[in-house]
Formats: sequence, C-alpha cells, structure tokens
Amino acid sequence: MASFPDILVIAGPTASGKTSVGIELAQRIDGEIISADARQIYRFMDIGTAKPTAEERAAARHHLIDFINPDKGYSAGQFAEDASAVIGDILRRGKVPLVVGGAGLYIRALFDGFSPMPKIPIEIRARLQEERRDCLPALYKRLCEVDPEWAAKIHPTDTQRILRGLEVYEASGKPLSEHQKVTPTPPIRHKASYFGLHWDRETLYDRINARACLMLENGLIEETASLRDRGYTPDLNALNAFGYREIFQYLNGKTTLDRALADLQQGTRRYAKRQMTFFRRDKRFRWVDGSDDNVATAILQNLETC
Repeated sequence: MASFPDILVIAGPTASGKTSVGIELAQRIDGEIISADARQIYRFMDIGTAKPTAEERAAARHHLIDFINPDKGYSAGQFAEDASAVIGDILRRGKVPLVVGGAGLYIRALFDGFSPMPKIPIEIRARLQEERRDCLPALYKRLCEVDPEWAAKIHPTDTQRILRGLEVYEASGKPLSEHQKVTPTPPIRHKASYFGLHWDRETLYDRINARACLMLENGLIEETASLRDRGYTPDLNALNAFGYREIFQYLNGKTTLDRALADLQQGTRRYAKRQMTFFRRDKRFRWVDGSDDNVATAILQNLETC
C-alpha cells in the first residue's frame, strides 16, 4: 500500500462500467468513492442518471451523490470545493479516495483548478433564473453585449453557461472571460493516478443502447412523471439533457415512445463520444480495457509497476 498514490481517479465514457470497477477497487484497497458525475448529485433522479443502487452504495461508501434538488444550481467549481473537503476527510481517516465518474470538467476543476470567480448573491441568481423562463434569447443577447468573448464560445441555447456569464458579470462588474484569464489554483495538491476505461466503440454503443432500454423497463417514464408532479420542468439544467428530456417530450405528447428511446440512445452515444474526446486530451490518463473481466486487477497491477 505504501506505493499507492494518495488518490485514484477512474474515468471514462458513460456505460463503461466505472461504478462496478470503482466499488471493487474501494473494497480491495480500503477506499471510499467520490462521485464525479454532473447529474447523480440530484435527488429524485436515480434511473435516468444510472445512479449507484442502494446495494452498490452499501458495498462501498459513496460521497457527493443525491444531495441537492434538481432546481438548484451546481458548478464544477463547487464540486471541486466539496470534493477536496471530502478527500481531506477520507485521507485523515487513513483510507484511499477514489474519484469515479465521467464529468471531465469536474475532474479537471478538482485537480487543475479554475480561475477564481466571485460569489454570486442569491438574489442575482434567482432573478436571472426568472428572466430565463421568460426569454432566454434576450439573455443571450445581453451576454453578447457584456461579454462577447464568452458568448462566442457557447451555444445561444446553452442555458447554464449563459446564466453563468451574466451572473458573474453582474456580481463583479467584470466579464467571465476576464476572470478566466487569471491563473487557476488547484484546490487539491495530493498525488493522484489517473485511469480511463476504454471500450471498442461499437461494443460501447451496444451497451449504451441496451442500458437505455433497461432504464425504460426499470421505470424511467414513471420517474420522469414523478419529477413533473413535484413541479420540476424540462427547462431546468438538471433535466434538459438526454434521458429526461426525451421522456418529458413523450409525456407531453410531442413524440412517440419509440422515437423517445431512439433519441435517448443517440444522445447518450454522442455524449460518450464527447467524453472520450475530452479524456483523450489529458495525457495523465492510462487506459485499460473496460471489457476485461479483471479491470480492477489490471489497474492495481499497473500501479505496482509505476
């Protein structure tokens, strides 16, 4: 154990088996899992986010899952702060932190840091959220005026990033793009080893398609209806993504179930492709075959040879 890094990072595309590998590793090296998933943070969203089950969470302790409501904002910077505090606690207790997930920005924020940003007063955030419901294009136009550099980098319908640009500007009087030019300070400086789970593309896509079907069988429609009954709408950032977005369309009579399933599968495949592109750029990652029945063993053996 003395040769092990302080922190182990397990990443890869959606449906690559990160959850099971992370749990096995946690059991074998006395570790605890910090989830680096941008949607598993939300309550009431279990099936559509492929959240670890109660049995899986009982098999290994998980952190940063299921702790905020879908109408609350959460950023990569906030994750970095929360995760660094959790990691510090895990290390103090003599255990190994495992950062497991597919949110590349979350992982980058934790280990590389983001440029310092201003605290956003709650009244600014609430007002912009209200304005967003009335007219998102007007907000994007305003962003183009106050921060054209940031606006040029994002899509005119990217609600989260439009609001982020405006709230930073209103809170500080300075464009987000200017804040980003300040050298970042990583919130955590412990030694980490990075592993990615690689799959043959067609096999991964088959896994994605099968998992989408399983989500429907396990109650994704009912879960989405429950979210709607709680007052959560598909324009929320947490829900305006593949999975819930398509099922909301179906529940609202705007598409068929077959079409919703096909769109869910396609959206997930595209997301997996973006994830792989993101992680491949990070040369710290060592890649292991996700289809290997002994992935955890391969990772541990790789660590021993470092």
